[in-house]
Amino acid sequence: MIKICITVRNRLAITKKCLEAIKRHSILPHQIYVYNNNTNYLLDNHFKYFQRLYKKREISQITFTTIESTFNAFSKAVAFNMFGKQHEEDPQKDSYNFLLLLDNDVIVTPGYDQKLMAVWKFINKNKMDNVKIVGQKPGGIKSMQKIDYNIGKMVGRVGKLGGSGLWSMRSSFFRDIGFLDLRQLVGHNKKHDQLYWHKCEKSTNGKPYIFALQEKLGIHCGKVAGSVCNKLTSNRKADINFEAAEKEIDSMDFDVFYKKIMNDISLVRDW
Repeated sequence: MIKICITVRNRLAITKKCLEAIKRHSILPHQIYVYNNNTNYLLDNHFKYFQRLYKKREISQITFTTIESTFNAFSKAVAFNMFGKQHEEDPQKDSYNFLLLLDNDVIVTPGYDQKLMAVWKFINKNKMDNVKIVGQKPGGIKSMQKIDYNIGKMVGRVGKLGGSGLWSMRSSFFRDIGFLDLRQLVGHNKKHDQLYWHKCEKSTNGKPYIFALQEKLGIHCGKVAGSVCNKLTSNRKADINFEAAEKEIDSMDFDVFYKKIMNDISLVRDW
């Protein structure tokens, strides 16, 4: 069993594709925790959509937050803290295979979870205790050591940094690394990753802390759906609707959309 934390802000069309990909492409049993942060575009549609998923028990939790309940801080960081603190209350917290943090514009590929499971088994078997996160290469991962680790037909290296659009972690991550101090994120729309890089760096005494798997676990579709962080960084009061992208993505069924992004070399090679 794995736990998946997904953060959402508007962009319902790509969220639907993200959740459909998890449904179709997962092999391991999973629980999905969705944090819908400060959404103000097509809000009624968001509630109706998640009501259907909730009634069908396709998600384990849906949380709608506001600017007030996210303390005017970067809502993704607040949501991840919420997810972690709730996870730490779970009496079965140590029984999960791993945790997964996923942006709603990441479309996972078939068997992504089984690949991650194989990596964690390898990491634990080889006592690579400095590895706190598993991501995909390139994924913004830097300072990679020139040592290839072979896991079946997969290859990976260890390094630092890495974008949290797709992060896999041990179930003990929040005990090992901790939570973010939200006072450092008030008035910001980024810095979640940077602050966790610092915490991981400190926890490992400067050793590489992320395993970069050279497998396409997920396709980052920010270029297709629009980037919330980039838009808010340029203008915190901007409307986050990406209306044209919303209509185009929503007009395609999942199979057509998935084929389209997999045939887009710029997306497949990116991130």
